[in-house]
Amino acid sequence: MKKYKYVIVGGGMTGDASITGIRELDLNGSVLLISAEPNPPYNRPPLSKGLWKGKPLDSIWRKTDEKQADFLLDQVVTSINPKEKTITVNAGDFYGYEKLLLATGGKNRHLPFGGEYVVYYRTVDDFKKLKNLTETKQKFAVIGTGFIGSEISAALAMNGKDVTVLDIGPGIGWNIFSPDLNAHLNQYYQEKNVNVIPNVKVSDMSKIRDFIRISTDSGDEVEVEAVVAGVGIVPDVDLAEGINLKVENGITVNEFLQTSDPEIYAAGDAANFYNPLLGKPIRVEHADNANAMGKQAGRNMAGAGELYDYLPFFYSDLFDLGYEAVGLLDSRFKIVEDWSEKYGKGVLYYLNEDRVSGVLLWNVWDKVEEARKIIGLPAPVKESDLIGRIS
Repeated sequence: MKKYKYVIVGGGMTGDASITGIRELDLNGSVLLISAEPNPPYNRPPLSKGLWKGKPLDSIWRKTDEKQADFLLDQVVTSINPKEKTITVNAGDFYGYEKLLLATGGKNRHLPFGGEYVVYYRTVDDFKKLKNLTETKQKFAVIGTGFIGSEISAALAMNGKDVTVLDIGPGIGWNIFSPDLNAHLNQYYQEKNVNVIPNVKVSDMSKIRDFIRISTDSGDEVEVEAVVAGVGIVPDVDLAEGINLKVENGITVNEFLQTSDPEIYAAGDAANFYNPLLGKPIRVEHADNANAMGKQAGRNMAGAGELYDYLPFFYSDLFDLGYEAVGLLDSRFKIVEDWSEKYGKGVLYYLNEDRVSGVLLWNVWDKVEEARKIIGLPAPVKESDLIGRIS
């Protein structure tokens, strides 16, 4: 059995960022990164953004091999023994650790039908599969209008494909955007050759010759040549639950990113952490959090003892539109809209219990730090306090 000072379970952005954090304080401590994917760490946002606009595939790799770490790719950790401080991988090998990081990310939700006909879009291999499909297919369906669904449907349409989007809600981004902005986006997508079918539930899927027939609960049917599903993820907490770590909407961590076992840390999509600015525990599935939280976990594993009190931001590109946002965005909250150009440029403030919980910067750039300060305003916050606050 080979022993390492640091073992990282998960080969995504969080895992890579943790090595960066470790190396800022410990240049020589041995590191092992274990990834279930066959590929080394890479940046995920370009998979649904830049790569569809001509950015080269080689640009996504994070050069983790330059950080003096060992790798086990295409391997799954099957068990952890906290008492002995060992982990076992599916190949049957054992490895020892002093500090362990669970950067296990999330697992795709799956539809109860469709099987191999559906591309559940998350990895670089999913990108390659979908990109290959675009070489021979013209008609695509995208199920879901969240971040992945809205971005992939735009990417396919920009590459000349006929796209139909189906969703259980009112349309593009309905769970975070105001009803008026949601309606505008539906129309905007229609104008970009994306057929948006809102308020339907996909009830079945079958292969008919060269087509895939999608049936909905409304009785409608759509025939396409390929299907992409962006129906969300669930945090991968199997290993944590297997050793009785505290789990609640993810792996619960303290302000130093330690789990209920102080020698085991967690970060990224799978981690649930308390954010003092929002005053509540949150779990964030975005790149900025993966990078910042992963790096902080690495530093703390190396002895930094620093609080993680960062409120991450996220962003998206939708054809020619784009936004940055910070905090919690929920279309059920009271939304104060401050447009300098209706649906073209503006700021949306999300109020929950008379305080700002989130800020959406719609085609407004370099204002994230100002937005964080507004989230920190004490309650009660009035609409008049917000109009014109961010130019």
